[in-house]
Amino acid sequence: MSHDEHGFAHVMSIKMLIGVWAALMILTGITVWSAQHHFGALDLPIAMGIATFKALLVALFFMHLKYDRPFNGLIFLASIIFAGVFVTISMMDTGQNQGAIQELRTATGTTADG
Repeated sequence: MSHDEHGFAHVMSIKMLIGVWAALMILTGITVWSAQHHFGALDLPIAMGIATFKALLVALFFMHLKYDRPFNGLIFLASIIFAGVFVTISMMDTGQNQGAIQELRTATGTTADG
Protein backbone atom coordinates (compact mmCIF):
# COMPACT_ATOMS: atom_id res chain seq x y z
CA MET A 1 0.00 0.00 0.00
CA SER A 2 1.21 3.47 -0.78
CA HIS A 3 1.04 6.54 1.42
CA ASP A 4 -1.78 7.92 -0.71
CA GLU A 5 -4.03 4.99 0.12
CA HIS A 6 -3.72 5.76 3.84
CA GLY A 7 -3.91 9.52 3.41
CA PHE A 8 -0.52 10.13 5.04
CA ALA A 9 0.92 12.43 2.43
CA HIS A 10 -0.32 15.36 0.46
CA VAL A 11 1.86 16.86 -2.21
CA MET A 12 1.24 20.53 -2.90
CA SER A 13 1.89 22.01 -6.29
CA ILE A 14 4.83 24.33 -6.84
CA LYS A 15 2.34 27.03 -7.84
CA MET A 16 0.60 26.74 -4.44
CA LEU A 17 3.89 26.77 -2.52
CA ILE A 18 5.13 29.84 -4.40
CA GLY A 19 1.78 31.56 -3.89
CA VAL A 20 1.91 31.00 -0.12
CA TRP A 21 5.56 32.10 -0.05
CA ALA A 22 4.67 35.26 -1.99
CA ALA A 23 1.81 36.00 0.41
CA LEU A 24 4.21 35.60 3.34
CA MET A 25 6.72 37.95 1.69
CA ILE A 26 4.02 40.57 1.05
CA LEU A 27 2.83 40.28 4.64
CA THR A 28 6.42 40.65 5.84
CA GLY A 29 6.70 43.83 3.78
CA ILE A 30 3.47 45.09 5.35
CA THR A 31 4.89 44.25 8.78
CA VAL A 32 8.04 46.30 8.08
CA TRP A 33 5.98 49.18 6.68
CA SER A 34 3.61 49.21 9.66
CA ALA A 35 6.55 49.17 12.08
CA GLN A 36 7.79 52.43 10.55
CA HIS A 37 4.45 54.17 11.05
CA HIS A 38 2.72 54.84 14.33
CA PHE A 39 -0.95 54.01 14.61
CA GLY A 40 -1.28 54.76 18.30
CA ALA A 41 -3.42 52.22 20.14
CA LEU A 42 -3.77 50.18 16.94
CA ASP A 43 -0.04 49.33 16.72
CA LEU A 44 -0.35 46.09 18.68
CA PRO A 45 -3.61 44.85 17.09
CA ILE A 46 -2.23 45.52 13.60
CA ALA A 47 1.05 43.71 14.33
CA MET A 48 -0.72 40.78 15.98
CA GLY A 49 -3.23 40.53 13.14
CA ILE A 50 -0.50 40.34 10.52
CA ALA A 51 1.52 37.86 12.60
CA THR A 52 -1.55 35.69 13.19
CA PHE A 53 -2.38 35.58 9.50
CA LYS A 54 1.21 34.66 8.63
CA ALA A 55 1.23 31.91 11.27
CA LEU A 56 -2.07 30.62 9.93
CA LEU A 57 -0.64 30.38 6.40
CA VAL A 58 2.42 28.51 7.68
CA ALA A 59 0.34 26.11 9.78
CA LEU A 60 -2.22 25.39 7.07
CA PHE A 61 0.09 24.98 4.10
CA PHE A 62 3.68 24.32 5.18
CA MET A 63 2.64 22.18 8.16
CA HIS A 64 -0.07 20.60 5.95
CA LEU A 65 -2.80 21.04 8.57
CA LYS A 66 -5.22 22.01 5.82
CA TYR A 67 -4.94 18.54 4.33
CA ASP A 68 -4.43 16.59 7.55
CA ARG A 69 -6.89 14.90 9.86
CA PRO A 70 -9.12 17.33 11.77
CA PHE A 71 -7.90 15.91 15.07
CA ASN A 72 -4.37 17.19 14.39
CA GLY A 73 -5.77 20.66 13.74
CA LEU A 74 -7.72 20.44 16.98
CA ILE A 75 -4.59 19.53 18.94
CA PHE A 76 -2.70 22.39 17.29
CA LEU A 77 -5.50 24.83 18.12
CA ALA A 78 -5.66 23.60 21.72
CA SER A 79 -1.92 24.18 22.13
CA ILE A 80 -2.23 27.73 20.77
CA ILE A 81 -5.13 28.45 23.14
CA PHE A 82 -3.15 27.02 26.07
CA ALA A 83 -0.15 29.20 25.21
CA GLY A 84 -2.43 32.25 24.96
CA VAL A 85 -3.96 31.54 28.37
CA PHE A 86 -0.50 31.04 29.87
CA VAL A 87 0.78 34.35 28.47
CA THR A 88 -2.39 36.17 29.57
CA ILE A 89 -2.06 34.92 33.14
CA SER A 90 1.63 35.85 33.15
CA MET A 91 0.84 39.36 31.93
CA MET A 92 -1.80 39.83 34.64
CA ASP A 93 0.78 38.94 37.26
CA THR A 94 3.30 41.36 35.74
CA GLY A 95 0.80 44.21 35.92
CA GLN A 96 0.07 43.58 39.58
CA ASN A 97 3.75 43.66 40.53
CA GLN A 98 4.78 46.89 38.80
CA GLY A 99 4.75 48.85 42.08
CA ALA A 100 7.13 46.40 43.75
CA ILE A 101 9.36 46.37 40.66
CA GLN A 102 9.58 50.20 40.64
CA GLU A 103 10.41 50.24 44.37
CA LEU A 104 13.18 47.70 43.83
CA ARG A 105 14.60 49.71 40.93
CA THR A 106 14.52 52.90 42.96
CA ALA A 107 16.22 51.19 45.93
CA THR A 108 18.97 49.69 43.78
CA GLY A 109 19.36 52.66 41.44
CA THR A 110 18.72 50.64 38.27
CA THR A 111 16.60 51.66 35.30
CA ALA A 112 14.36 49.75 32.92
CA ASP A 113 17.09 49.96 30.24
CA GLY A 114 19.55 48.01 32.36
